Amino acid sequence: MSKVYICTAIPYVNGNPHIGHAMDYLLADAYARFRRSLGDEVRFQIGTDEHGNKVFSTAAKNGMSVEEYATLNSKKFQDFVQKLNISYSDIIRTTDPDHVRRCQEIWRKLTPHIYSADYNGWYCEGCERFVTAKEYEENHGCCPDHQKPYEKLTEKNYYLRISDFKDEIRDQIERDKMQILPEFRKKEVLRLLDDAPDISISRPVGQLSWGVPVPDDDSQVMYVWLDALSNYITVLGYPDNDISDFWPADTQFIGKDILRFHAITWPAILLGLDLPLPEHIVSHGYVLADGQKMSKSIGNVVDPLEVIDEHGVEAFRYYFLRHVDTFADSDFTWEKFEDAYNNELANDLGNLVQRLATLCHKNQIKGCDCSNELSPEYLDLMGNYEFTKALDYAWGRVQDINRTIDQQKPWELAKNGETSKLEEVLHALVESLLEVAKLLVPFLPDTAGKIIEIFTAQTVITAPEQALFPKNR
Repeated sequence: MSKVYICTAIPYVNGNPHIGHAMDYLLADAYARFRRSLGDEVRFQIGTDEHGNKVFSTAAKNGMSVEEYATLNSKKFQDFVQKLNISYSDIIRTTDPDHVRRCQEIWRKLTPHIYSADYNGWYCEGCERFVTAKEYEENHGCCPDHQKPYEKLTEKNYYLRISDFKDEIRDQIERDKMQILPEFRKKEVLRLLDDAPDISISRPVGQLSWGVPVPDDDSQVMYVWLDALSNYITVLGYPDNDISDFWPADTQFIGKDILRFHAITWPAILLGLDLPLPEHIVSHGYVLADGQKMSKSIGNVVDPLEVIDEHGVEAFRYYFLRHVDTFADSDFTWEKFEDAYNNELANDLGNLVQRLATLCHKNQIKGCDCSNELSPEYLDLMGNYEFTKALDYAWGRVQDINRTIDQQKPWELAKNGETSKLEEVLHALVESLLEVAKLLVPFLPDTAGKIIEIFTAQTVITAPEQALFPKNR
């Protein structure tokens, strides 16, 4: 048994939970449930990022105190992960007093790598980040994500000397000591590392008041990324406690838009603290709507809560874990979702459970034990974070069982009085379905649990009163 620490990026509380947040949670949850199924002790962290100008200004616009607003929106994300059935074990808010105090201790430990200098350049308030001259030119002076011109800034800040750590970061990435997945993202980070500048880690109080105060300088507040990234270790108790039981993190799940911070800035902070780097960084792409990036201005944003309320959390988990590629940008349409729900969940799996349980009940077949064996192919896919392919593999097994029923025709064996053969066929089918249920545990935990409950019954197997996935909901 291993101790495994899994992290998701902590979402900014200035808006509502969206599909991108759901992907972080779902991928991490699938991996956490998989590792638990192997007998590992899993610590799975989530949280909310609550400092910064956008939170402060939005609170004011809504006539609320910033503390009240941050608490209200943090609760939205906590409710969201409950809706998604995410099996997290730790939650952190960056406004927690212990986190604030520990961040200040982290700053003090990084002092040998911190210097003060004037900043004269570009800034994106939407991204809450400074923009290099090269990025400014490549994006023609406008943020591609927020469709707003970059802001010109001149101010005195503290900087973290990224240059102190570039060689070590490069070495660890190239040797996969910190493995970045997918491989093309690794190459992207190595290119970015070439030109990675020293990073501003503070802002003047006059420009940003809602944040963690810089130790021994009340004119400055910590820049949100130093505060936010530190959550992965402050939640473990660093620097108050020895965190070596769970650090380095086994896996950090993030969106591709914040990869540079997690693959360059975060490793620099860790090396400055003399801590090992995370073992794996898994970066997922965007969920598109009809081929376009979701945008409020376009009006194509898909509300994850609407999907869950309409079709249930298991259907939501299924679609976004099977039909949204683990690593690449993928498309969502309601037509694709409805097709996956009716033809795959309801027909392939729901109908299989109903018809096999009914056959077993009619022929007085009792349940059997659930095998703990997982196929080498599935283990390899899950171990390499190929969740889409692993769920494809499980679904292939579902379809195999359906074909086997059609080929072996147990109803004809019953009609012809071939009792011994009938029992043999039905027992084999039940065992196969239970094996599939084990494969589905990381993806569809409630559905897998119901299948296991039905077919491991010590009495005669009984079909569920309602279909697992009723059609045309």
